[in-house]
Amino acid sequence: MTLPITSIGLLDSDQVKSVIGAAVLAPSTHNTQPWRFRCTRAGLELHADPDRALPVADADQRELLLSCGAALFNVRAAIHALGAHPATTLFPRRDDRTLLAVVRPFAARRPDPRLVELADAVPRRHTNRTPFEAGSIPVSVVAELRHAAEVEQAWLPRLDGKQLEGLRELVHKGHHAQLADPAFLAEWRQWTGRGPDSRDGVPDYAAGSMPSNNGGWVLRDFGTRLRGRPDDSEPLVVVIGSFDDTRVDRLRAGQAMQRVLLTATAAGLDASFISQPVEVPAVRAELRQLLGGGLWPQIVLRLGRGAPVPWTPRRSLADVLMEPSPLGAS
Repeated sequence: MTLPITSIGLLDSDQVKSVIGAAVLAPSTHNTQPWRFRCTRAGLELHADPDRALPVADADQRELLLSCGAALFNVRAAIHALGAHPATTLFPRRDDRTLLAVVRPFAARRPDPRLVELADAVPRRHTNRTPFEAGSIPVSVVAELRHAAEVEQAWLPRLDGKQLEGLRELVHKGHHAQLADPAFLAEWRQWTGRGPDSRDGVPDYAAGSMPSNNGGWVLRDFGTRLRGRPDDSEPLVVVIGSFDDTRVDRLRAGQAMQRVLLTATAAGLDASFISQPVEVPAVRAELRQLLGGGLWPQIVLRLGRGAPVPWTPRRSLADVLMEPSPLGAS
């Protein structure tokens, strides 16, 4: 049964549909897409989908919140581009842990060209796991990426050469720890190497190159078959962190991550995730110390320009819509 999509505030039903369509294009670990949406008279609700959590790779659901934060930023950007103010409340009800945010598009707002540009980049952004071309990224673009994180109450610190080398070592350490964990490997295989008809997970056609054996940055989601040459490129590698590590901080960090990714897309850059050093708790603690002990590392990104790759699949809107509440309101 297809659930109805209703008008909300200043948005008609077609516009609400387009907003949810933008939301589901957000990135998520193993492309699990752990979000659901409900249309109510009070606003558009974003819910976590605990059935799509990763109990091994993401035992505390930190990355689930980051993914849902990315979807929330897409919602906000899409609503803003339509000329409405996306008034957002995080965790509005303590008695409902799956309800992460309510967005209320009830007031008109003149669109900010910068946010419209990011909204336009949503359908173009996708994870690119191929080796990146040699060449530096302009300092001005790096400054834009740093500003994008700060606008969303997160931070993208400058890493010196010693920190980058330490980060590289932690990537390898986390990678080997995960490869030695049978439970992790079973979960990883469940979500990768899927066929072309799957609407979630990482299919083989979207996988990257095999991990490098010569000290390069290790990518994990290289599919069930080793493809292409090893990736020993030298991309721009950045860490996005928060000053605390609560559920609110993680949801905000996810919004910052997506704003950084869309800013990179608008600048003509590709990106992929280096997840191992933030998924293994002991290694994440080492990374925090490497950054000076003041930031909680949430995301590690690899940025550059890669070869064109297909998009990963997405679930249909019917799959992510929830039944209306009995009273039709939050």
